[in-house]
Amino acid sequence: MSAPGAAARPDVLPLVPAPRRAVATPGDPLHLGAATRVVAAGGAAAVGPLVAGRLGARLGREVPVRADDDGRPGAVVLRLVPGPAADGGTDAGGPPGAYRVTVDGARAVVEAADADGLRHGAATLDQLVVRTPDGGAGLRRAEVADAPRFGWRGLHLDVARHFHDAATVRAVLDVAWSLRLNRLHLHLTDDQGWRIEVPSRPRLTEVSGATAVDGDPGGFFTVADLAAIQAYGAERGITVVPEIDLPGHVNAALHAYPELTPDGAGVPPYTGIEVGFSRLHADVPATAAFVRDVLADVAAMTEGPYLHVGGDEALTLGADEYARLVAMVAEEVCRAGKTLVGWQEVARARLAPGSLVQVWDDREDLSAVADAARRGARVILSPARRTYLDQKPHAGFPVGLDWAGTVELRDAYEWEPADVVPGLPPAAVAGVEAALWTETIRTRDEVLTMLLPRLAAVAEVAWSEPGRRSWPDFAARVAALAPTWDEAGLPWYRSPQVDW
Repeated sequence: MSAPGAAARPDVLPLVPAPRRAVATPGDPLHLGAATRVVAAGGAAAVGPLVAGRLGARLGREVPVRADDDGRPGAVVLRLVPGPAADGGTDAGGPPGAYRVTVDGARAVVEAADADGLRHGAATLDQLVVRTPDGGAGLRRAEVADAPRFGWRGLHLDVARHFHDAATVRAVLDVAWSLRLNRLHLHLTDDQGWRIEVPSRPRLTEVSGATAVDGDPGGFFTVADLAAIQAYGAERGITVVPEIDLPGHVNAALHAYPELTPDGAGVPPYTGIEVGFSRLHADVPATAAFVRDVLADVAAMTEGPYLHVGGDEALTLGADEYARLVAMVAEEVCRAGKTLVGWQEVARARLAPGSLVQVWDDREDLSAVADAARRGARVILSPARRTYLDQKPHAGFPVGLDWAGTVELRDAYEWEPADVVPGLPPAAVAGVEAALWTETIRTRDEVLTMLLPRLAAVAEVAWSEPGRRSWPDFAARVAALAPTWDEAGLPWYRSPQVDW
């Protein structure tokens, strides 16, 4: 049976993720028109263009940004203040990312202690836009006070199995911002292709940038491409986390550099979707130099503090050699001044305190993850049965896989991060990340259809405290977002679990 949608709840504030406090106040919407402008001064000025650009897209015209507030009606004011309370009170000291939004008949005001809070408030404003009977637009009157539960709220996008270009990545970043996510994890290398330019190792893209699953066209990002993607993400408060998958999932590297194989003969390209067969060799002389060169180059072009090194599904490696190779990788990440992130298998090796372990298969024994957390690691939760959005929402869906089962909208919503890893100290949970692998996903529209609306469900799990989450309420709010997706030309999956 479908949950009631927005049509049954005309009073619903369509805010996703669920805020800590949200009150719809009486009165007609604040008109957005010729007088609309963004007022942002000082530290808030960096967020002004984001807000103006989004309002302009909704209005079909340019919205100016001003530093001075002349007090006239129609302003959308961005203001940094010393710690707005996330519960709507007036006390200072809100957590990082906290914000407060007030929309009345004269203006809209977003207050936050930091730029990230202003960006979150801007996303809330975007969800408060309504169409007026005359075909114009307005902002619903409301008071919202909010802050995130977890500091890591991510989305993983695989561009290795099938390459997805910068335009698609920008579209994904826009969706991620709208749902208050703050990490984009790019899976850049795998058996089927190598998608990032490495200046010291040009054959990686010259040779293995051209291959993809099923012999489809490849592609790769240049250093400049990655810089532009990171800048676009930074404008939205999203840190890009590049992943170079080691010591397994390396067939593309072995194909480009045959000296990485024990006999120096190399391997042919691989365009299937099986996993676990490729590996680096700790005792091959070329391995250490390859790891050093690649990770140093990628770290140098990475603006954020994180470097994801994979570590998963090295099924043909013995435990000792796996640990040696992970230690080699970890040493280079540390030398480059980055924080290591790895899939759950890396918990079997010795990790520096502060490293991040990403859980993906909660069907496995996760005691090593809990042990790593007790030694100082932190944990990102991406259980495939809840967050892997490449899994089909139902049997027979035209794209996607189903090795972890189907993942419908309610499956992505009704789970609790604190319950995934037995024995995990609550303070060790860094956050939550959804994942989209692309073995079967070739186009921008397929990417977005697999993300929406299920990414909204995972985003709410990452942002909202358990006591603020309920399926019927979420179903109503997410249904109210669908017209915004339609207006933006975003394809989405019409889950039968919601009354759209």
